[in-house]
Amino acid sequence: MASTEFGRTVRHLRDRVSPAAAGLPTGGRRRAAGLRREELALLAGISVDYVTRLEQGRATHPSDQVVEALGRALRLSGAQREQFFHAAGLVPPGRGTVPAHLTPSVQRMLDRLSGTPVAVFDASWTLLLANPLHTALMGERQGRERNGVWRAFVGGDDRVRHTAQSRLALEAAVVCDLREAVRRYPADRRLRDLVAELREASARFAELWDAGAVARHEASRKTVDHPVVGPVTLDCDVLSVAGSDLRIMVYTAEPGSRDADRLELLGVVGVQTLVE
Repeated sequence: MASTEFGRTVRHLRDRVSPAAAGLPTGGRRRAAGLRREELALLAGISVDYVTRLEQGRATHPSDQVVEALGRALRLSGAQREQFFHAAGLVPPGRGTVPAHLTPSVQRMLDRLSGTPVAVFDASWTLLLANPLHTALMGERQGRERNGVWRAFVGGDDRVRHTAQSRLALEAAVVCDLREAVRRYPADRRLRDLVAELREASARFAELWDAGAVARHEASRKTVDHPVVGPVTLDCDVLSVAGSDLRIMVYTAEPGSRDADRLELLGVVGVQTLVE
């Protein structure tokens, strides 16, 4: 019964959220004012098929990660988020777990940066939200690939170009961040599972973890090898959201540069492939 109630709740909320309110383009004809399933799936980082099965009551046990992602995509307030978890038959995450809620005010701020690649990560460097330009720049990320520590040590397709020195610095910094997250959120089971899986999958991670690596992130310039527009070199800054332990990663190009032109082209191309 809970899954059926949750499916109805997802459909009801999806119908009430306009593309503009979710930070999406509003052009073209639409049969309904709310979000399409494809749009909700894109915003939440889950498959369209799974959204369909949830709404139809055929997916019976959504995980707390999925519920959290859908809640962010639907721009729920704190009180609405709690009700959303209860509709899914789950208890909302407590204070001992890594915060993953984005307030509507933070999301509105991100909407105003539509011409800038922006992504939001939690304290464990798990991707919570990426705007369309960031997705176009870095590619789609699913499952464990949404976690920056996992990508640094086990990894899949990483478009960021690294030197040997920058790779070592990144590895040490993210291990240090993850250890601090474990210290602050000892009750978070997913966080403990992530550390255990990383230790098993990467000898290098285990070495740095056991050694108690101490490092920090510095402002940097990153070159992204994009498969369509070519290499793009951007300044990368990480901003903190007070009181929420979230990190906002912002990429900017020097005005008038070749990189600014390529970033603008990427905004037009989006996630699609250019056809000659």
